Amino acid sequence: MNTNLLSIAAIFFYLLTSVALAMRLGGCTSKLSAHRRAVLLPGLVAVILHAAALYPELVTGQGFNLGFFNAASLIALLTMALLLLVSIWQPVESLGIPVFPVAAATLGLSALFPVKHPITDTSWQLDMHILFSVLAYSLFVLAAVQAVLLAIQDRHLRNRQPVGFVRALPPLQVMEKVLFQLLGAGFALLTIALLTGFFFLEDIFAQHLVHKTILSIAGWIIFGVLLWGRWRFGWRGRKAIRWTLIGFALLALAYFGSKLVLELILHGNP
Repeated sequence: MNTNLLSIAAIFFYLLTSVALAMRLGGCTSKLSAHRRAVLLPGLVAVILHAAALYPELVTGQGFNLGFFNAASLIALLTMALLLLVSIWQPVESLGIPVFPVAAATLGLSALFPVKHPITDTSWQLDMHILFSVLAYSLFVLAAVQAVLLAIQDRHLRNRQPVGFVRALPPLQVMEKVLFQLLGAGFALLTIALLTGFFFLEDIFAQHLVHKTILSIAGWIIFGVLLWGRWRFGWRGRKAIRWTLIGFALLALAYFGSKLVLELILHGNP
């Protein structure tokens, strides 16, 4: 099937899932949003179609094409897949309301604005580093969205004015527990990504990589301190939200900030 048709179909199912989740969170009891897991089935279809549309653009004869929009689409794909997987055990489906449309947007942009930046010097070591980096970033995307929902929930509960969708969210303690589970898994993957970078990349502090390395290490420190503070002092609430968003912003700058400048503005190699 044509990749454009696959992309359009995936976008449709992403948006359908987001609408169904919003209806369910808002208290609607229609067939579209009746069951917690059934409402995510269109999301699973969207992920499969997304993977089928992205694969031929990502894997080329010259190597992996990790241009700006392809990289964003890949991270969105893995984020959605992780969300569906985690939702089997944890009540995190509400994260899909904002992130499914974002995934649809990244897929549409990668189809409309293809940027060719193939990585020709590949090896299993580099592939491992990229895999763990992308998986870690995907988990931190979910953690950042969870932190935003937690901030909204906390503010409304403090003001004693919980609106409909806030009342439908899991209890605050459950939201915080899920946040730190996402952070813990993301931190472990980011640690492996940094270690594989140090051991397998020729010079992780080379001129074109130094900003990524420093910002990634800074983000790793932020998340490490936050997890230690949670374990040692029971940090929670606004402090956890603030540190999560700061750490995520550093990682976003490390990867997408540099790719945006180098590929789309300076038209150079990342």
